[in-house]
Amino acid sequence: MIEVTAKLIRGPVYLLGEIVECGISFTHPPSPQHRVSQSNNDAFESLAWASAQIHCQCTTDSKLNRTKTEKKDESNCLINNTTLSVGNHDSGRTEVATKPRILFCDLRLSPGQTKTYIYREKIPGDAPPSYRGQLVKYSYKITIGTQRVNSPVKLLRVSFRVLPVSVPILSDISGLCNDTTEELSPANPFLEIKQKETPFDIALEALQNITARRNPNFYVISNIFGKVARFCLFKPAYKLGEDIIGTFDFTVATVNCVQVSVSLQCEEETSLDENNKQTKISTYSKHHEVCLGLKYTQVILPIPLHVTPAFSTKLVSLKWRLHFEFVTSTNSGLQPPDLDVFDWQAPGELSIETMVWDLPIKLFSTTPILVAQGVQLNNVCKLSIR
Repeated sequence: MIEVTAKLIRGPVYLLGEIVECGISFTHPPSPQHRVSQSNNDAFESLAWASAQIHCQCTTDSKLNRTKTEKKDESNCLINNTTLSVGNHDSGRTEVATKPRILFCDLRLSPGQTKTYIYREKIPGDAPPSYRGQLVKYSYKITIGTQRVNSPVKLLRVSFRVLPVSVPILSDISGLCNDTTEELSPANPFLEIKQKETPFDIALEALQNITARRNPNFYVISNIFGKVARFCLFKPAYKLGEDIIGTFDFTVATVNCVQVSVSLQCEEETSLDENNKQTKISTYSKHHEVCLGLKYTQVILPIPLHVTPAFSTKLVSLKWRLHFEFVTSTNSGLQPPDLDVFDWQAPGELSIETMVWDLPIKLFSTTPILVAQGVQLNNVCKLSIR
C-alpha cells in the first residue's frame, strides 16, 4: 500500500495570478507483521507515474440556457486536458485546465520510505474566481493522478479558493512595477539588501488605500409624502471581513418612519442571452430596527469572509448592494413616545406603506491569509493506493 498526502504549503486561499504550491508525498508505510516468505522484490511498492494540474469546474443551473457560442467554447476548454481527461470526472464543464506536470515515472519505495515532490503552478490571471452562486458555480482544485502498472488510475483532488483581483488594482500594479527601474545609489555590502515588493504586495497595498479612504456620502430618502430620513455612508468601498457602518438622521424627516431594515445583498446576473437574462438575489447580513421616536440611529453590517467580491465573466456578473426597506406611516394622530410619559401605548391600528431602495457598493478582496484563518478550510488531503 502507498499513501499519497497532498498539502497546500501557503494555505487554501489565493489571488488570481498567484502561484499555488502543493507538497505531494508518497509513503510506503511499514508492515506491522513480518512475513518470512517475503522476498526482496515484494518489500518494494511501485507506481508507474504521477502527474498534477489545476482544474476549474463550472456548473450552471439546469434552467440556464446556453448559446451555441458558449457550447463551442466548452469544447475548446477540453483541449488542455490530459489524455485521461481527469477533469471530466466532475460534474459541469472544465473552465480552466493547466498543462499537466509529470511528477515522476517508475517510483519504487521500500517500507517506511517517503518521497515528496513540490508542485508549483500559476493561476491564470484571466480565469474566473471561486464562486458558489445560485445560477453559476466555479470551483478550483489540484487534480493529482497516479497509476500502478495494469491498474486503474487513482485521482486525488485538493480543493482551494481563488479570490478575484479588481481591474483598478491591476492598473496600479502596472504603473508601479517597472522592470527598467534600477537603484542609482552605490551598492554597499554592509547594508541589508532590501527585498523587492512582489506585484501582489503592491496589489494588497493599493487595495488597502482604496478601501481606507473616508469619503462620507449623504443620501436624502423621500417618497411622495415627503422626506423619510437622511442616510450617511462613511465610505463606498470595503474589503472582505470589514463592517459596513452608516447612520440615519430622522430630524429632517417630514414623514414618520416606523421601522427600517438594511440588508447586504449580492446580485447575480447571467449574461449569456441578452433577451433572456436571469437574476438571483442573495442576502447575507441584515440589520432591523424600530425607529419610531428616534432622532438618530446607526446600522452595522458585517461582511462575511466566505463571500465572493464583485467580478464579471462572459457567463455571469456579480454586484453588491445595500437593500433598504422603510416602513412609513401617514397617520396624523401618530405621535412618537414622550420621554416624560411612562404609560405610552402604540395605536391598535396603523396605516403603513413600505418603500425600498438599493444602494450599490464596492466589495474587494482581502489578504488570503486572513480569509483562510476565518473560514477554516482544509488544505491536506490523503489517498491510499492498495
